[in-house]
Amino acid sequence: MFSDWWIYIFYCFCLATAIQLFYYLFFFGKLAFFRQQEPQQASREHPVSVIICARDEAENLANNLPGVLVQSYRSTHEVIVVNDNSQDETKYLLEGLHKQFRHLNVVELKQEAKLIPGKKFPLSVGIKTAKYEIILLTDADCVPASEYWIQKMQEAFVNDIEIVLGYGGFHKTKGMLNKIIRFDTFHTALQYLSFALAGIPYMGVGRNLAYRRQLFFRHKGFASHNRISSGDDDLFINMAANENNTAVVLDKEAFTLSVPKNTFAGWWKQKNRHFSTGKYYKPLHRFLLGLYSLSYFLFYPLLAASFFVFDWKWVAGIFILRMAVQMITWFKCMDRLNETDLKPWFWFMDAWMFFYYLIFAASLWQKPRTNWK
Repeated sequence: MFSDWWIYIFYCFCLATAIQLFYYLFFFGKLAFFRQQEPQQASREHPVSVIICARDEAENLANNLPGVLVQSYRSTHEVIVVNDNSQDETKYLLEGLHKQFRHLNVVELKQEAKLIPGKKFPLSVGIKTAKYEIILLTDADCVPASEYWIQKMQEAFVNDIEIVLGYGGFHKTKGMLNKIIRFDTFHTALQYLSFALAGIPYMGVGRNLAYRRQLFFRHKGFASHNRISSGDDDLFINMAANENNTAVVLDKEAFTLSVPKNTFAGWWKQKNRHFSTGKYYKPLHRFLLGLYSLSYFLFYPLLAASFFVFDWKWVAGIFILRMAVQMITWFKCMDRLNETDLKPWFWFMDAWMFFYYLIFAASLWQKPRTNWK
């Protein structure tokens, strides 16, 4: 062993590992070992307004909207599609579907909103148009994983619950890019669902998210971050969610699925847009997410350096302990989120995260885009 300052590299490696283990055991373990409580009474069927915003999404709507329209939900509900200045065949597609499905309501926007970039204006119009208190959001490129999506998501609105977070995954296709995108989606959900279960909700995803209409109006919609094109889902939840008003639904029948990007450039562009909103989260959330990311980014460089400055047996032992806890946690969460085919890629994905944080670090400081399509 070395007795000079190099030994502090090993100490930093131990600290990074300890931070990782804390997140796995305290936060992610809540998702891994979560048990859905049986309802104490028959669940109420709330009237629900499903809202989808679309711009030039005729193909996606043709493929996915029928899955929303044929939901097995006996109670009162409506499906609102806000057609945001589409130049394709969206209008005519929706007119045809409306003739068959009378609970489909179409809102046509023919002018761009001034000074409100992105999806927030059409979504606000959709919420104001909605007839019912429970607002259930998804995207035009998403399809419910089952016919009971509405049923399962609305069941969580009991007592004082105002926000329900769901999981929006991606279709499984061949190729490494598909696995990387789905792992990234899994890893993001691992964080926001676990934090919510720990009483620190900080975001949701618009592919599968529900909240009460009055909550939206009480917080004056997106007024506090209207200038930012992104954030219609995560920034609003970051502002409005707390440990008492937020619930998580982990039933596989309540998931949604969408088509992932088929090029790395397309995915990179999408991720940059999502990362650009993180700087606006509450300080506690930024600290917890930043600490986790930093510990992950430093783990492998400190591991490699520690092998040179300390007894390799100790270093290997600490590495194995961390990997064992991580594997157990990830595997159980993958089972819960129906991403079990990612298990054989566990080692690769863990090492990939170093490069992931390196690639997307600049996104944290980049200026948000002004459009959403």
